[in-house]
Amino acid sequence: MDKLNCPTKERDHAMAEERDGEDPADPTSSALAHFGNEVALERETLGMSRAELGKEAACGYSLVAKVEKGKRVPPREFAEACDRVFPHANGRFVRLWPLALKYAYRRYVELEEVATHIRLFNPYLVPGLAQTEEYARAVLREGRPDNLEDAVTARLERQRILLREEPPRLWIVLDASVLRRTVGDAAVMRAQLTRLQELAENPRHVVQLVPGDRKVYHAGSSPFGLLSFRDGADVAHVDGFPTGYVVADADAVEDARNAYDLLKAMALPHDQTASEIDKIMKDVYA
Repeated sequence: MDKLNCPTKERDHAMAEERDGEDPADPTSSALAHFGNEVALERETLGMSRAELGKEAACGYSLVAKVEKGKRVPPREFAEACDRVFPHANGRFVRLWPLALKYAYRRYVELEEVATHIRLFNPYLVPGLAQTEEYARAVLREGRPDNLEDAVTARLERQRILLREEPPRLWIVLDASVLRRTVGDAAVMRAQLTRLQELAENPRHVVQLVPGDRKVYHAGSSPFGLLSFRDGADVAHVDGFPTGYVVADADAVEDARNAYDLLKAMALPHDQTASEIDKIMKDVYA
């Protein structure tokens, strides 16, 4: 029987089945987990199923479940729907939403692991997902971490998502100067450029280069990325010092999408990437 139309007793039974076997997040572990726990408490107090809340919030059951378990950043529209639907919310969820968002940047790698599409732009360095071990070691060494090898291992572990049976689709746009900026030494750069060529020639992925003769372009000074998921809204990630941050606000994410589209339009066609890398390899690192 459909949970949306079943009598109260059957609906309660269906809701209990939804919770059965789950490992709920500790609501004291983070603002994101607290937000999800508050959603679950209000929903269950109201006798509402996840499917019903998902309908009100214009999303699916799966996203509601992940938000409640502290595993997904809720879009602002989700918080607004909770305040509208739950009788005693009094704007609480919109007030909690920025706090949940502040925690989200710490979970970027977890979001990356479940993304179906990853779009990255960097005007300075090859992004972590495409770095070779020696390139990563040279980059991370400059930050003088307490344990360099642990930092390198953690970065390379992130790349395992590209080896899955169904890996995310990766789209990288780089300023061409990135490939002429020596990191480590010539041998490190040759190996790194070969790695980028392999990605560029993989039909599942795209690598594009913005030529050095292009004038200043929109969003060209800041590394950023976009993550898309099987369910739920896109999020943007902005790299920064000392750490980056995740952006889930719909308007800001749309701005990031528009900026990325402009970067792709300014870049060379993707089928020219491998030959351009060959030229740089011969000109700079022969």
